[in-house]
Amino acid sequence: MTRINPKSHDSLFKWLITSFTREFFDHYFPDVKMGTYHFIDKEFLSKYEALKESLKGDLFLLMEVEIDNHFQEVAIQIEHQSEKEDVSERLFEYLCYVWLLKKKLVWSIVIYTDEAVWRKPVPDQFCYGFSVTHQKQYFHFDVIKVKAEKSGELIQKHSLLCKLLALKANDEGTDPEQLIYEIYQAAAALKEQLTADQLLLIEQWVNFYKKVPEPVLKKIKQEVNMELVETTISEHIYNRGKAEGKTEGKAEGKAEGLLEGQLAVLENLHRQRILSKAQRNAMMAPLQQQLKQLRK
Repeated sequence: MTRINPKSHDSLFKWLITSFTREFFDHYFPDVKMGTYHFIDKEFLSKYEALKESLKGDLFLLMEVEIDNHFQEVAIQIEHQSEKEDVSERLFEYLCYVWLLKKKLVWSIVIYTDEAVWRKPVPDQFCYGFSVTHQKQYFHFDVIKVKAEKSGELIQKHSLLCKLLALKANDEGTDPEQLIYEIYQAAAALKEQLTADQLLLIEQWVNFYKKVPEPVLKKIKQEVNMELVETTISEHIYNRGKAEGKTEGKAEGKAEGLLEGQLAVLENLHRQRILSKAQRNAMMAPLQQQLKQLRK
């Protein structure tokens, strides 16, 4: 069996949740009413420099959550785990950092995507204190186990996030080719409503977790009219940069604006942890050189 690169695995799950945030919470926490939200990864990591390496696969966001019949802003931490491991102590440590940074209620979530069949659940609480009145004090968090879900059920849901998760869930009794067909068919139907980031994620996700040969994948994409979807980061950056570049002015101005747009997209992908610092720098270098030549 081919070993999955855990760094790529972490990046893809982080990308999935940032691309389909609302769908993530609607699927896993349907009874919780959510309001507006925004991510605070960059702010958190800059505050706690020593934790940067250990937090690369984690997400932090502020979201309005209905508590006691009214909305309150809650700081949410989502940790991705690709192996079965007790992370209760670490989650409590991060809760402390999040609370110190934002001084708000903290909601901790860990999502497991390991392949193991759990004979007993992982801990979902951590004992952190004591008082005479209440004795031991516990911090509680939510645990999600993707492999506990059935691919056949996920693929039937309207949510694109659920359809993508079908490739990582328990796919016993399902046809791998049919799963991918359903994903691309749904994406094709929504293509005009999806962002370039979401389309690129779908392509990268399917390529990473597919269980069918490349010719079969190509045939499916042709059948559902998805063969022209951007398939590389470079194409995505070029098209996004073109959209964000200057649209008026002389030809030289348009070229300069296009390069500036591409550089801005690269920087944004790095901030989202989709590109590493090395990848960002390598891809920026030729663009910066072109920009320098234009400005002479």
